[in-house]
Amino acid sequence: MKDNKIRLQKFLSECGVASRRKAEELIAEGKVKVNGRVALIGDSVDAKRDKVTVKGKRAVPQNKKVYIMLNKPRGYVTTLKDEFDRKTVNDLVKDAGVRVFPVGRLDKDSEGLLFLTNDGAFANGITHPSRHVNKTYDVTVRGAVDDKQIEALMSGVEIDGGKTLPCEVFVTERKTDRTGLKFIISEGRNRQIRKMCEAVRLEVIRLKRVEIAGVKLGGLKLGAWRELNEREMTRLTNISKEKEEL
Repeated sequence: MKDNKIRLQKFLSECGVASRRKAEELIAEGKVKVNGRVALIGDSVDAKRDKVTVKGKRAVPQNKKVYIMLNKPRGYVTTLKDEFDRKTVNDLVKDAGVRVFPVGRLDKDSEGLLFLTNDGAFANGITHPSRHVNKTYDVTVRGAVDDKQIEALMSGVEIDGGKTLPCEVFVTERKTDRTGLKFIISEGRNRQIRKMCEAVRLEVIRLKRVEIAGVKLGGLKLGAWRELNEREMTRLTNISKEKEEL
């Protein structure tokens, strides 16, 4: 008899519950059950025979794949449900027709470009650390910025016990009380740009992501979303497929 089982985290991503990496976290936290039993990392399931629940709610595969671009405002957390009852990006895409999850994240105080999807393989291909996908941010810091600080940011600074990869940093605006910077980075560490700036004694007062892998936010209104177009999908899908071939 043919074995129709797939890894649990892959099944959850196909159900639009979360990306594979986030699904692994849910499993590790004991929030996933298979046929009433608390699941373990490494479990496999048969989509037609096994009953999988996440926090008590059944996970069902979704046939329609959706790929969304959102202009996230400040004040929203990048999660589907928040234990502190804060506003989430899910609140902004409820009319998408299917359940989607964020591809990567932006912290609560940051804004700008965020992808959401129910395609776990696509999300994994874009966010996997091995891809080093370029992301561009417009950043405003308090006060002046000197050349030494720019050089330090570009060459790499120590955050969270490790040095950041070399990146590009440009000054876009100089005011008496603030400086505008453009960052192009190829990593995705938690609150990375804020921590990089803190490492060289700069205070971030605004952070906006404007581009991922050549796909630009453009004129999308704050808080609005749209489906990715064919050109954008071709670009991102090629990147995702490259990951699968590594």
